[in-house]
Amino acid sequence: MRVSQDVLAVLDRASCEGNALSLVALGKLDRKLYADINKALEAAGGKWNRKAQAHLFEGDAAEAIEPIILTGEIVSVRQELQQFDTPPDLAARVVAEARISPDMSVLEPSAGLGALVRAAVAAGGNVHCIELDAKRADGLALDVGDIIDVLHADFLACEPGAVHDRVVMNPPFTKGQDIAHVEHAMRFLKPGGRLVAIMSGGILYRAGKQAAFRQRIMDLGGTIAQLPADSFKASGTNVSTCLVSLNMPEGEA
Repeated sequence: MRVSQDVLAVLDRASCEGNALSLVALGKLDRKLYADINKALEAAGGKWNRKAQAHLFEGDAAEAIEPIILTGEIVSVRQELQQFDTPPDLAARVVAEARISPDMSVLEPSAGLGALVRAAVAAGGNVHCIELDAKRADGLALDVGDIIDVLHADFLACEPGAVHDRVVMNPPFTKGQDIAHVEHAMRFLKPGGRLVAIMSGGILYRAGKQAAFRQRIMDLGGTIAQLPADSFKASGTNVSTCLVSLNMPEGEA
């Protein structure tokens, strides 16, 4: 079930306390908008309780709606989003957007199955990649380890150094991890270096840290583009995503 951005924006501002989600503080909502919100909450497992003046969930309300706000769809109220492997056509688009020239140093900090790695290698980059999952890191090393540098590590725990010309990435999305990964990755770029990242579609409209991140990208002269809804269909999901592109200022790392 797809959820409109108007509904997602309201859910993002809803008050959650324990198993209760309340819209009272938001004031009177448009009748049709409220009907759409109620439909989404019921599909997610929330039941309207007149006495509580809230929708009640079996578990924590905030945890129930976070995957919905994150993905723009309702699949399961208990869905935990970890990694969406990059389809080859999208990997090619990311690498093209990164403008990789032969012999550039390229970092892929959450390599997964290596789609972005292979596309970057095909573009002529000297690729260095990091992968948290030991099995995936080992598999990638066996497959292409003779031509790239594969490191099994937690990227966020890696000491940054402004040594790379380009970063291409598809980080994990849950609980703002994509923002944390991109902000950390920026510290690995040389002055004038370029980063292109696939991120949660919530970057386009959510408040709080997403809004602050949007502003930072705009301040850097970067772009945020909505990706088609079926971008990750080949990976088994219609997760809402966007493409963030930015250049580090000359003289800044």
